[in-house]
Amino acid sequence: MSRKIYVSNEANLDASVIIESLPPVPAPPMGIPGEQVSFKRYLSSTDKCLHEPLATAHGDDYAEALINGDPEVDMELVGKKLQNLTSVYVSSSGDLMYAAPKIEELILNPDGSERERKKPEDVDANVNDEYPIKWIGKKIPTGECCRKFFFRRSIQLKHIDGLTFDFLYKMAKQLEEEQVMALVGTGKSGKDPLIFQANGKPYRAFLEGRTDGERYKLFLHLSDMELKRPEGA
Repeated sequence: MSRKIYVSNEANLDASVIIESLPPVPAPPMGIPGEQVSFKRYLSSTDKCLHEPLATAHGDDYAEALINGDPEVDMELVGKKLQNLTSVYVSSSGDLMYAAPKIEELILNPDGSERERKKPEDVDANVNDEYPIKWIGKKIPTGECCRKFFFRRSIQLKHIDGLTFDFLYKMAKQLEEEQVMALVGTGKSGKDPLIFQANGKPYRAFLEGRTDGERYKLFLHLSDMELKRPEGA
């Protein structure tokens, strides 16, 4: 699905263009060639077939009961096809909850310890008609950028007329000739991470350009993770 955004070049000239997500790479086919694979869900166990009910009925050492019979299998229900399921919430003790839990935002340190716990705040999208996507002024060699950042997704920028074709083509040609990716941002400062939808994830974004004669491709690579070598490695 296409949507319009504003994007500027290194000279701070901006234009309205469209963006489209790149189609995902198809997954390898599963199953026997020529045969279609379908996934179904079946009931594997019931409450009375778990450890505690079995220990209550047969004692803690109920191995002999498993050999002599099948108390761990509910013959009436195990293997039944599951469909039209409804999700429910349960507490940490396994009790059914009748109201949705309150959501808290948990921020962790790099070592996995808890840094902060707070109520989530609504965050507005900042990729819109008000603020263009701007070059921050930092360029990173393409190879170094690919090794340093994990790209979560990539978006292609496309022209809507002849003027925007020239605008995007020149941008792609410049980046290709310099063999760099340009770090871009948005918002009032022009340096904020990109947020494409309300309460969406913020991304650092990098522009990459490719050309082939009169054709071009201009990609916006989105990253939420910087790859760093562990200390002492």
